Amino acid sequence: MTINEKQDKIIEEFNTFDEWMDRYQILIDLGNELAPLDEKHKTDQNLIEGCQSRVWLQADYIDGKIVFQAESDALIVKGIITLLVKVLSGHTPDEILNANLYFIDKIGLKEHLSPTRSNGLLSMVKQIRMYALAYKAKG
Repeated sequence: MTINEKQDKIIEEFNTFDEWMDRYQILIDLGNELAPLDEKHKTDQNLIEGCQSRVWLQADYIDGKIVFQAESDALIVKGIITLLVKVLSGHTPDEILNANLYFIDKIGLKEHLSPTRSNGLLSMVKQIRMYALAYKAKG
């Protein structure tokens, strides 16, 4: 499935609910589905700077694709990083770097997050792209 197909699926899922409390519940449910990150990956190096909550992001380069694993100590933030992992994990560095993450606006995420959470979301996207750049340079 392409990045855009994954984004469209998420937009479709979120658009079945009009109320933002229901959409927050989707985020919490997504976060609860996220497999726990192995303790060995919960390092300062994997901690995303700029997030109010603690968010760890592990990236592994497997067969030309980047596989992300993540965890957060805050429920909504865990849901947000889960969305990003769902959309971007398992793709090549170029696909990640060229992705237009339109689902963030289409599901109303930016406008319904507090400023600190919005900054955290931008930090998460930035970190994912930094991994993609690093693996592209190595590749």
